[in-house]
Amino acid sequence: MSGTRAAAIGWLITAVYYFYQYTLRSAPAVMMPELSTAFGLTAAGVASLAGLFYYGYSPFSLVAGVAMDRIGPRRVVPIGAAAVGVGALMFASGNTSLANVGRLLQGAGGVFALVGAAYIATTSFPASRAATLIGATQMFGMAGGSAGQFVVGPIIASGVAWNTFWAGMGIIGLIIAVLLYVFLPAGGSAPAASRGSAAHAFSVVFRNPQSILCGVIAGLIFIPTTIFDMVWGVRYLQDARGLEYAEAVLRSATVPFGWIIGCPLLGFLSDRLGRRKPVIAGGATVLLACLAWILYGPADVLPPYVLGLSAGIGSGAAMLPYTVIKEANPPEMSGTATGVVNFLNFTFSALLGPVFAGLLASASGGITPIANEHYQTAFTPLLYGVVLAIVLTGFLRETGSGSRARASAAAMVTS
Repeated sequence: MSGTRAAAIGWLITAVYYFYQYTLRSAPAVMMPELSTAFGLTAAGVASLAGLFYYGYSPFSLVAGVAMDRIGPRRVVPIGAAAVGVGALMFASGNTSLANVGRLLQGAGGVFALVGAAYIATTSFPASRAATLIGATQMFGMAGGSAGQFVVGPIIASGVAWNTFWAGMGIIGLIIAVLLYVFLPAGGSAPAASRGSAAHAFSVVFRNPQSILCGVIAGLIFIPTTIFDMVWGVRYLQDARGLEYAEAVLRSATVPFGWIIGCPLLGFLSDRLGRRKPVIAGGATVLLACLAWILYGPADVLPPYVLGLSAGIGSGAAMLPYTVIKEANPPEMSGTATGVVNFLNFTFSALLGPVFAGLLASASGGITPIANEHYQTAFTPLLYGVVLAIVLTGFLRETGSGSRARASAAAMVTS
């Protein structure tokens, strides 16, 4: 089997693994009453339990990134998938302590999917396809996020016990781990630069201001999906908009479905234009308009699924900083760069998830159902965050192929 074909198969299976872990990431949103009863928690308590995913996901982004650079994906990505499977089985136990640890494991193991797929995409294929392939990777993830709502929701509504679902997904995770080990290419030894100190790699990437900008911009664009839609989306549509459960699940699922379109589309557009910044800013502007309408706009003016779908498409711009950070740092630190941007991105979700849950609980005074004005009070800061992301995009260095070509032409003229 040729090296390119082996890399393509390895990327595809890793992307499927990303689909799987994203399904588990978003599934709690459609079974909050069942989880609340099973664990004896309030809705805010269930949201905090679900949010533990990011406490594993965020710090292990750094571990995953360095591991890719030092020993390659085949030796670490299958272990991550096995950890997610074990975490799902622990979550299915119904024991609160085991569920807490299991949710952390799901996050810690799940991060190896995105970092692994992005590493394969950027080290095994031409640089001109980087944004497209990373966007396609996120497409798989958000397909899983969408399935975690509009597929899992009807499954739970049909009478399948919540713990049966989690046990089944745990077994699937273990099977995926075996497939990854079999099909991921072994690869050669790491280059000398990547065998060096992990601390040195972190120092180079973290000390680059462009790296920090990439992580902050991605995080600010991402949290309307990870915190608002994937945790509170169904509940918001039921409480504030008066929708029935099935319809609320479908509408909430349009956001990750929009990501399925937006991630590869915006990545392809960026590669074709040879520019990153205008596409990031444009996508974030679409997200801002949609999010403002969702919170403050009148209901039933627009077709039912347009807002969620458009918000998801615009949110796909959050993946472009994953390409920018690789282009702004040494190529031998590709995995570390992905780990750093992922760490910064999901640190927002890990730290701010409980904050928004607390804001909502404080605004509503614990009264259910929660009124729309209470959701507005709690989640309006998301709008400010997207505005800040647009402003910060102006400070990014353009790294697209168009800017590199212009720089090369200028150098030839002056030489």
